Amino acid sequence: MQEKKKINLWQTILFSICGILVLDSIASPAMIGVSAITMWVITAIVFFIPYGLVNAELGSTYPDDGGIASWVQRAFGEKHAVLVGWYYWVNVAFWMPAVFVAFSSWFSMAFAPSASPWLLAAIAIVMCWLVVAIGIRGVDLSVAVSNIAAFCKVAIVVIMGVLGVVYGVTRGFANDFSLHAFIPDMSHATEYIAIIVYNLLGFELISSVGGDIENPKKNIPKMTVFAGLIVTVLYIMGTFGILAAIPVDGISEADGFFYAIQELCSVFGPAQNAVFYVLIIVAMLTLVSNMVSWSMGAVETLGAIGMEERSPKLLGHKHKKFGTNDYSYIVMGVISTVLVVVNFSLSGDANDVFWNIFAFSTLVFMLPYLWLFPAAWKLRKSDPGTERVYKAPALGLCVVLGEACMAVAVFFLFYVPFDPLYHGMLIVGTIITTLIGFKLYNNGKKANK
Repeated sequence: MQEKKKINLWQTILFSICGILVLDSIASPAMIGVSAITMWVITAIVFFIPYGLVNAELGSTYPDDGGIASWVQRAFGEKHAVLVGWYYWVNVAFWMPAVFVAFSSWFSMAFAPSASPWLLAAIAIVMCWLVVAIGIRGVDLSVAVSNIAAFCKVAIVVIMGVLGVVYGVTRGFANDFSLHAFIPDMSHATEYIAIIVYNLLGFELISSVGGDIENPKKNIPKMTVFAGLIVTVLYIMGTFGILAAIPVDGISEADGFFYAIQELCSVFGPAQNAVFYVLIIVAMLTLVSNMVSWSMGAVETLGAIGMEERSPKLLGHKHKKFGTNDYSYIVMGVISTVLVVVNFSLSGDANDVFWNIFAFSTLVFMLPYLWLFPAAWKLRKSDPGTERVYKAPALGLCVVLGEACMAVAVFFLFYVPFDPLYHGMLIVGTIITTLIGFKLYNNGKKANK
């Protein structure tokens, strides 16, 4: 049998860029205003760098398949690892339909404004199952797709930044970029950090296949430096491009990226539409690749906590040819399909159900990181005998800053005017998810006995 090809340094960098840099939510921080650029820098210092350093130590010291779930298991035991792996997978299953609702929305606005809702639903569903099909075929294809998409994302965001300068010089900036505009309102600093923290998560994603990485002891720390620097610069460029073209009170969280690209392309005059169509098509394809990287990471993380024993007939089922946890992908596709149908079946206030489900997935997405930082500290203290080629400097400070920022991000999901549907979905959805996680853990205990 031919030896499986390892994932090299540049593939890990590109995969991480693809996973962390998310175009469909890039407009959210820009809603803060020009001071968002300052907040990107502050958040990079107080969260992104500590988070990257912690990930670099864990990923290089323990290059296990399963990444974050494996590290948590080493630090706190099997029960905690099962919950973390389960949360990680559930988030992607409920996040994917929201991404492809955005995909079909962009398609409609650009090419088919009078398209039937059910045509748009069909497009979103097809994209969900395309991600499932790519994932089932294995890690190599998922990594290849993510690597290509990373180049596309970098190109689009760099173009946004350059066009932002051209737009401002030729037509005037849509927002005030004078020095005082960069000063953030510090009374809302934690809220701003929470918004940006969400966009920066994903360093540990490539470690879900840690066993496939070439020389992880050296390449994971290098990846962290290169990918972290590139992602930070790109997010700042993208935010600048959006604010150069769209007044802050006109930026939409859902469609801000779309309208910013459209307005920035006006600098091309008669060629505006042609350039815009090319950019938006490429951007739409990056949404697919983003879900490819996250679904692969989620399924590999879930598989690493022993789904063959915990759910042998469903989530632990292996594909005969590709060896992947194919049913984990298929169940993810089924959940996504149901939620897409729910979204396009409802309208007006009733459609809040879909977006509140997405809010629940955001909470579940953040919960595993509350284990990540303490796990790094625990392993440094309890496992001194394991060789650490890379040791995060000031690990205690990194852990405190990372955990504090994640706690703030979780807090601000709840810190909104009380709404029974929204808060009920967050609380009830998380409780049900946690109970299923405990059931999976108990299934594993019974199987072992």
